[in-house]
Amino acid sequence: MELIDTHQHLMYRDQVGYSWANEFPPIDKGNFTIEDYKELTKDFDIKGTLFMETGVDDSDYKKETKFIKSIMDQPNSNIKGLIVSIRPEEKNGFDEWLEETISMNVSGYRRIFHTMPNETSQSSVCKENVKKIGAAGKPFDICYLPTQLGIAAEFAKACDQMDLVLNHCGVPPIASGEIDEWGKGIKALSEITNVTCKLSGIMAYCSPGTSSYETIKPYVDLVLECFGPDRMVWGSDWPVVNAGKGIQEWIKVTHTILGNLSDDEAKKIASSNAERIYKI
Repeated sequence: MELIDTHQHLMYRDQVGYSWANEFPPIDKGNFTIEDYKELTKDFDIKGTLFMETGVDDSDYKKETKFIKSIMDQPNSNIKGLIVSIRPEEKNGFDEWLEETISMNVSGYRRIFHTMPNETSQSSVCKENVKKIGAAGKPFDICYLPTQLGIAAEFAKACDQMDLVLNHCGVPPIASGEIDEWGKGIKALSEITNVTCKLSGIMAYCSPGTSSYETIKPYVDLVLECFGPDRMVWGSDWPVVNAGKGIQEWIKVTHTILGNLSDDEAKKIASSNAERIYKI
């Protein structure tokens, strides 16, 4: 099964800052490079990747985009596109950065809302700027915590003429075993038809040492029931996935998940939905 990884982080500490990761032991030190990723995935069929902005320090997000673009342009990078950081809540500078990145032919955009006040994505400025992204034919990845899925639904309804991609299945609280409230939020969000769910990140939400197919199955089953294979894409969330047992475990678990579906359904999640949404 060929996979398109729609959530490949790369970390080059000699280039930009990752303050958020400094106290996150799986990735608090060292670099996580394109060469590292390729070595870890060499025994799997990764058709291509989309680099996902890595939540760098505010002063560095444009620098990160330009630096990773230079890596993408190297022969055999296998990076098919960039999902870059942008600041839709800001009036000043948004249009200029949008135009510059469109000229770079980026694949999409992201703002990590769950680290910001709720008001960030509720503002009219933010919503209007995100609509500009949609008008340019680009998708927007959204990050919300389970307690914010109602806000996510309001945001999605306001930006209903474009593709929105919910990262990490809405961050299910797997370690606590809670599923009902998160599940209600996921079901409500799935009823907004322009939202796609990204099957990514969830191994990091298991209690330490407990990541496995059996642990995440109830949450995956619920997402599959709500969104269905037509509205799901796959991502590794490497190297954050190291908070579980690493990318190789996650790919093997992914094969188990997709193996329970028809070939056509599995292909949609593995690659073809991503090719359509991100125009790969």
